[in-house]
Amino acid sequence: MTRHGPTSATAFAVACVGIASYSVMDAVMKGMSIAHGAYSAVLWRSVAGVVLMLPIFLARRRPWPGRAALILHVSRGAVAGASVLLFFWGLVRVTMAQGVALTFLAPLIALFLAAATLGETIRRTAIGGSVIASLGVLAIAAGQWQAHASTEIVLGSLAIFAASILYAGSLILLRRQAQVADPLEVALFTSVVLGTLLLIGAPWFSSMPAMALWPGIFGAAALGSVSAILLAWAYRHAEAQVLAPVEYTAFVWSAILGYVVFGEHVTAWTVAGALLIIAGCLFAIRGKAAPAPQTEAAA
Repeated sequence: MTRHGPTSATAFAVACVGIASYSVMDAVMKGMSIAHGAYSAVLWRSVAGVVLMLPIFLARRRPWPGRAALILHVSRGAVAGASVLLFFWGLVRVTMAQGVALTFLAPLIALFLAAATLGETIRRTAIGGSVIASLGVLAIAAGQWQAHASTEIVLGSLAIFAASILYAGSLILLRRQAQVADPLEVALFTSVVLGTLLLIGAPWFSSMPAMALWPGIFGAAALGSVSAILLAWAYRHAEAQVLAPVEYTAFVWSAILGYVVFGEHVTAWTVAGALLIIAGCLFAIRGKAAPAPQTEAAA
């Protein structure tokens, strides 16, 4: 009897659960950033990630990364770490829906960075997509202007925009990193590098979290790990171009979680901006298999 593997629909559903898990982690991290500061939240979540992943890495008896791999781990860990820190610092100041919408710019930015660093050709669809997405950013900015947004909200939006640029850079490094390391090694050493770098500034910018915060810290780390595993499984069983749109379901989850957990309301400007940014991304990858979106958890 012929055995059939999972269908694309199954992989799509699993990827949706992975994105939902990641969105819940965002909500947990936003709450921790509000309570303890983004620096401390990211630092101690990185430490928790190492505690959770290191035993698995050692149990697999895989060889230790070579010099070239370690250089890539450190480089990408630093870039991705700066992106994560800026993202959660900004997320404290804006709604979850708006913050997540701005992160959708990363795949587009990565297309242009790939052209500059990897010699890839910039296609007309990428240029057209960037124009459409730019209108989305302007729509979100117009909404802030109309609502007379505070300086804190504007700074939060700018921080997330900067985080998207750095995240796009980390995606470029990930292409090289994935050739020399498996996903578990990538995730582990990203946490190791980020945690080590943040520990340097811990005496000035952080303190040991209260016992009441540790369940949330380990919960966020576990949710990120679950998201990474589910997405890796989904992308192993279905084409990237089939699953790429799944990432945009994060906007729906962020809007729901933002309202339920933080009492945030999504404005029409934010919805319009998100739709334009998503349309720009989909237009840019038209006719070409989209790269698998890499969440921070997997990164």
